Amino acid sequence: MNRRRFLATAAAGTGLPAAFALSTVSNAGTRSAASDGRLTARPKPGTLRLAAGVHPIDVPGGGEAQLLVPAKAAHGAPAALALMLHGAGGSVRGPLRFAGPAAEETGTILLVPKSARQTWDLLQGGFGPDVALVDACLAFAFGACNVDPRRLAIAGFSDGASYALSLGLLNGDLFSHVIAFSPGFVGSAEPFGNPPVFISHGTADEILPIEQTSRRIVPSLKRRGYRVTYREFAGPHTVPPEIALESLAWVGTAER
Repeated sequence: MNRRRFLATAAAGTGLPAAFALSTVSNAGTRSAASDGRLTARPKPGTLRLAAGVHPIDVPGGGEAQLLVPAKAAHGAPAALALMLHGAGGSVRGPLRFAGPAAEETGTILLVPKSARQTWDLLQGGFGPDVALVDACLAFAFGACNVDPRRLAIAGFSDGASYALSLGLLNGDLFSHVIAFSPGFVGSAEPFGNPPVFISHGTADEILPIEQTSRRIVPSLKRRGYRVTYREFAGPHTVPPEIALESLAWVGTAER
């Protein structure tokens, strides 16, 4: 299912042994491609095993993922983590660029995977290999970092925002916060939990027009009982630095 159809629906080195990194991703990645969208990885008390900086994660099959450990999180105390998803045709570089400075400022660990195909699986017919990839990357991060489960966010931009909303609400018993920068839709799967949601959208968005997307998504979520923080800004299809900073700071202050 492509973005246009979904929009119409809505309108209506690691520092760890290489073998550890690879086996963590491989084992979690064996889940069926016909996934129900439920994630199995869970944070647990641990010790930070990575220095400050950006670390590649070994992903079988030529996949790509990066883990940013900010200097403020390098002391090893429990830290916030945001799983950050790129837009259609994007890569790990986009989220690292627009969210990296905010992560450094707020001390939030960033986990940034690359979708298996041009965009996330849900936009191409349903949950599948990207769920297994996300699960595997989360398992790696939980084993390598001391993640605070009360500050565990899923976030994304554009197609990644739609995916973050859909996967995040479906796994609201895992994610404490859900962030969507310029989303196009929310999936219809039965949600778990009731995490607070942060949404931003530019009033001059030429890719996903605000009237057809966030101005409908936000009231719908509120009617369903979600606590929504909503920010409109005068601008196009983008993530302003101040919005990125506010959203990650919100993860550290909003009550679940």
